[in-house]
Amino acid sequence: MDAIDTYANDLLGRAGRAAEAFRQFGQEPVDRIVEAVYRAAWDSRVALARLAFEETGMGVLEDKIIKNSYASLLVYEDIRARKTVGVICHDPVRGISEVAQPRGPVLATIPVTNPTSTTIFKALICMKTRNPVIFSPHRGARKCIRETARILSEAAEAAGAPVDAIQSISRSQAEYIERIMKHPKLALILATGTSSIVRTAQLSGTPTLGVGPGNVPVYVHRSADIEHAARSIVFSKTFDHSTICGSEQAIVVEPDVDRTLRPLLQQAGAVFCTPDQTRALGGVCIDLDRRRMKADIVGQSARFIARRAGFSVPDSTSILIGEPGGVGPDHPLSYEILAPVLAYYTVESYPRAIETCEALNRWGGVGHTVGVYANDERVVEDFATMNAGRILVNTPSSQGAIGGTFNTLRPSLTLACGTDAGNVSTDNISTDHLLNIHRVARMRPNDRWLEHARARSLDERVDADEIRSIYNRNW
Repeated sequence: MDAIDTYANDLLGRAGRAAEAFRQFGQEPVDRIVEAVYRAAWDSRVALARLAFEETGMGVLEDKIIKNSYASLLVYEDIRARKTVGVICHDPVRGISEVAQPRGPVLATIPVTNPTSTTIFKALICMKTRNPVIFSPHRGARKCIRETARILSEAAEAAGAPVDAIQSISRSQAEYIERIMKHPKLALILATGTSSIVRTAQLSGTPTLGVGPGNVPVYVHRSADIEHAARSIVFSKTFDHSTICGSEQAIVVEPDVDRTLRPLLQQAGAVFCTPDQTRALGGVCIDLDRRRMKADIVGQSARFIARRAGFSVPDSTSILIGEPGGVGPDHPLSYEILAPVLAYYTVESYPRAIETCEALNRWGGVGHTVGVYANDERVVEDFATMNAGRILVNTPSSQGAIGGTFNTLRPSLTLACGTDAGNVSTDNISTDHLLNIHRVARMRPNDRWLEHARARSLDERVDADEIRSIYNRNW
């Protein structure tokens, strides 16, 4: 047995013992633990946000505080009254009772873009469902993720949680992570992060709840409140320098809307780049050989990225907007960019707008999110047919996708994208996905089937004695 096996066996052995102990808990002690974890996260939200900001060099400190507040308070409010232990539903007519059981040890990968908030979120939903959680920190945010896990673990154990109900991997090498992902005692992987991390989890053989890239297109229709659309887009795209995967990546408009929307975006600090500047932005933001965004621009300010691209913008600049003129490898700004950089498409007609949004969705965001600003329900109905788990109407995309603030979607920092993205769900992942639901089915004869079976047996001159002997003796 090598050192990697020894480490993985020890880690999962402790998680397995915690899982066995957790399985014996009732709803009341579970809820006390969840409340304690929430309070610890809430009390530490500012310090942890500062730690994440300083370690990663990404985003905006104040927005990271808001993210931690969201991940603690809103998630807690969403899950605290939910039943996750024992009988959670009983239908006397159907004779079905649903019984919730934990899945077992969960490996939770944590991204560098939302490190402390995602740790808080996953700790809460795992404690609520009696699943011990092992955090796998992104190497660019190890310190803040491990500190968050430490604070939450101490709070959980003080409230009565099993020892090792919350752990962190102390080895960052890929071979350790992959061995843990394949360990037979691991029940589930909650994979949030880069496409490579999610793909590695999916190939491990362990059940995986994964995510996909966003590349969110946003269409603004002439029936929309265009001033509201401009405010919402800027508010969302600048939030924490666009590090949420549900943030807007492209705006699609027709000429009449462009004439109104463009100056409104400029008034809010957006700078429309020249063709030369747009080409320079593409080279700075996207690694064309690997077909993905460059890590060193993620979560950086518009001014920082403009300087990297070799041009200057006013101090008040909030977003850099380029007009790539197409979608695909020859148009780098059509890729997902988790920074305040937007693609902008002015198209000649409504059908062309739909085609462009669909192309952007297929190119880098299949199954994730689409935004539409319209007060014409026929437009909303058209967009509802797109391959996106979240079709957001008149809503800031970053906040709308994660739910709980501008709509009633489940608050979540793990956004699944459906089978075309390799995910088993299109949901905002939460407690429901971390439970094994057992069903107690009581005798409820299907009279229509029994009559049909008897009739067919007689019509086909088949001896019906066996059918009668099985069914008739019971009623």
